[in-house]
Amino acid sequence: MQANSKRVVLHFPGFEPLDGAAHRARYARSAKQSAAVWNFDVSVGDAAEGSYPLSFAVAASGDGWDMRSRFHMFDHDVLLRRLRSKSVSGQIIAGFLSAARIIADGGMLGYFRYAWRFGLFFLFPFLMMMLGFSLSATIAVIPLDLELAPLHLLWSLALALGFFVFAFLPAAERFYTLHLFADWEMAVAMGRMDRADFNEWLDECAAAARTALGEAADEYVISSHSMGSNVAAHVIGMLLERDPGIFDGKRVIFATLGSAILQCALLRPAHQLRSRVGLIARCPNIEWRDIHCLTDAIHFYKVRVVEACGHPDAPQPEIVFIRVKQMLTSEHYKKIKKDLLRVHRQYVLGPDIRAPFDFTLLTAGPLRRVPADCYRPEIEKTMELS
Repeated sequence: MQANSKRVVLHFPGFEPLDGAAHRARYARSAKQSAAVWNFDVSVGDAAEGSYPLSFAVAASGDGWDMRSRFHMFDHDVLLRRLRSKSVSGQIIAGFLSAARIIADGGMLGYFRYAWRFGLFFLFPFLMMMLGFSLSATIAVIPLDLELAPLHLLWSLALALGFFVFAFLPAAERFYTLHLFADWEMAVAMGRMDRADFNEWLDECAAAARTALGEAADEYVISSHSMGSNVAAHVIGMLLERDPGIFDGKRVIFATLGSAILQCALLRPAHQLRSRVGLIARCPNIEWRDIHCLTDAIHFYKVRVVEACGHPDAPQPEIVFIRVKQMLTSEHYKKIKKDLLRVHRQYVLGPDIRAPFDFTLLTAGPLRRVPADCYRPEIEKTMELS
């Protein structure tokens, strides 16, 4: 039995409007769901208040194993709220400026080169907003089309503005359009590293991560989801730049889930990010596992991220392929499969059935090479029946 094993977890969530407490609450729900599926016990402790990152204990035990994990949640909600605090017009202008910078920096060409679906994901919110502009403009020029007196433009312009503000924008927000505008603004900041507020925040994260990694443990798991993988790559890379031996004597798992590192790293000015990716790949104490899913369009499926960052001679992360449909019941999967963002979130959510990947087992389960290896016989039986 693995008696009283200890793990330290540093998790970097994706670009979601959730603070650390909300991420912890979702993790607790997912952990209970996972525990019910795999038949083990789990308890998620209360968070220490007033500190960043949000930290809490996770105790889990099953047949032949017992794990105590200390979880540190490096959410970037403070940055998201800062980006979304502007007026609607300010967010729209900032979003289109970010799109122009990404195109000018070669990002869009890189997206279509490596993952055409991600390229479409980039274009989507901006095309959506341009549709809104087009419809509003069509309404505005109705008097001109009908050859009415110019005075009629007063009501048509007011109608066009009302349509855009009270009809189009609420409909567009169902597709998280302005949220995605902020996502691309953050992508530019993480790539160019030209915003002092973002860089200062990364320095604070690196200091907190160094403290967390100083805790004694049998294993250290650094997990990241989506945009959070850029934050994680910067933070880990900064630690290695400042102290190349920081991971000596440690077993470190770096798990990138639906990673969006290339969202920022493919920008030409992203020299620091690409360099830090290379440092992580060449660190002998870090086992990097890149989790990919075919039905997740919001990542770079099958792309070797380290090679794409200009390090073909460096050790490449182990790509682990998962399938969302194997984690959920058929009814549940049918409900979410057309919701791209919901599918993209499944990496960090609880399963309905036993499957080869489980985020709770990765962060709170027994010490194994693959997150669910301890349940491999049951997995194989499940797959045989499916």
